[in-house]
Amino acid sequence: MKTEIHPDYYPDAVVTCSCGATFTTGATKPQIKVEICSSCHPFFTGEQRIVDTEGRVERLKRRFNLQ
Repeated sequence: MKTEIHPDYYPDAVVTCSCGATFTTGATKPQIKVEICSSCHPFFTGEQRIVDTEGRVERLKRRFNLQ
């Protein structure tokens, strides 16, 4: 194995979500910021919420007259 080519490993890296949830994990960066985590993702929370960033859902509903 070559030496000095591997990134540094941080066993206590802090992951921060936009919802405010934080947890620690092992990573190659000391801090990680994410938009959606398991605390706020609709699949894990069970709520039927659509994560839409550019109005695609509304455009689809208008196009096919869905409601």
